[in-house]
Amino acid sequence: MSSQNRQAMVGTGKMERIYNAGLHTLPFLYVGTFLNIMFPETGKDVPFTIENYAYQDRAGRETVTWIRKFQFPTKLRRFDATMIYSQQEGRIIDYLGNWQHLAVDIDMKVNPNGSLTIFSGNQRFYEGPLAFKFPELFSGNAEVNEAYDAQEDLFRISVQVRNKYFGTLFGYTGYFKAEFKNLAPSEIPDYAKPIREEMRE
Repeated sequence: MSSQNRQAMVGTGKMERIYNAGLHTLPFLYVGTFLNIMFPETGKDVPFTIENYAYQDRAGRETVTWIRKFQFPTKLRRFDATMIYSQQEGRIIDYLGNWQHLAVDIDMKVNPNGSLTIFSGNQRFYEGPLAFKFPELFSGNAEVNEAYDAQEDLFRISVQVRNKYFGTLFGYTGYFKAEFKNLAPSEIPDYAKPIREEMRE
């Protein structure tokens, strides 16, 4: 998927389980709601959508959005991210949230069964003149596993976010069916792009 092939993906499904590790994680998760990163709600069979759009950002970098929406009974929560390929770093960088405050190093591996595992690594915080490596004490590192189920014609996904000191913070497991469609970059909805773009990687 790139800005050149004008293809978008919208997936719909359910998160069979969304969980957190308990009361001690709630302040961390509530802070995440302001940036569309994490949230404190838990549940089962939560309706879910994911939207991927490809475009070039203001720096001319190939960018893919990851707009995840979780429809709880009384509230819609989002987990937004935009991925770029950094020529400077020679790797994928994931900007978390709708303000791109957090830049996260991403590593991937393809497993023998064809599934994909994504690991998040070092995190950097950017805001105005501020730029610093995010302390591990306050960081959540994610492990994402994605696999295509050919029999059911859907994608299965599991995500677990852990802190080095406090263990598991948050996670979800579920599935979605993907629909691919042609879409020009100018047709990408405004809500799918970050409020501001961070040029630092």
